[in-house]
Amino acid sequence: MTKDKKSTQVDNLTEIESALTRTEQFLETNQKLIGIVIGAIVVVAVGYFGLNKFYFEPRQKQAQEQMYVAQNYFEKDSFNLALNGDGSNPGFLDIIDDFGSTKAGNLSNYYAGISYLHMGKYDDAITYLKKFDTDDILLGPISVGAQGDAQLELGKSDAALDLYTQAYKMNENELTTPIYMLKAGELLEGTKQDEALKLYETIKLKYPETTEGRSIDKYIARVKAKMNS
Repeated sequence: MTKDKKSTQVDNLTEIESALTRTEQFLETNQKLIGIVIGAIVVVAVGYFGLNKFYFEPRQKQAQEQMYVAQNYFEKDSFNLALNGDGSNPGFLDIIDDFGSTKAGNLSNYYAGISYLHMGKYDDAITYLKKFDTDDILLGPISVGAQGDAQLELGKSDAALDLYTQAYKMNENELTTPIYMLKAGELLEGTKQDEALKLYETIKLKYPETTEGRSIDKYIARVKAKMNS
């Protein structure tokens, strides 16, 4: 038993030494290749840092500065100037073209979409709102709901309902959720009054202090009247 145990230990040591030898041989044989790979990783890391620091960050800052005037026009409901600029300052469309890869360029898609919505250019509104990418708890539902508004104006009520439903299910909160629940409910009143009633009752139960919650009783009474007629 003792001889077997010693023999096993010797075999194990031999295997370990053999494995170490093979590793050393691999490292020695591929030393140049390994050096190239490590060097490439370092170059990529340094390059990414440099690109971010000296290209993307300055462009983001420049885009934000250029957005200031366009945002002011937007807040004043001067949507054409907000979109196209005033001759001295760029509009959101210019910022999208010049700085589309920046956060400000992305946000300009939202502003452009909402501007087109107010101007009655619904297809353009949908185009730009679809390009807007965000995880923001409010802007996310608003951008989707605004697409619903545009679809509704185009006479596409089914598409509008789908978007309103998507909007009220996103990032549940007291600001946007009851708004799009109510819009979805109004569309459902024509065909699925029981579902409309469920949405209205949800607003009454969960969002009683919101603008929609304070006026929801009249919607509940209306849809019940339809169901009983």
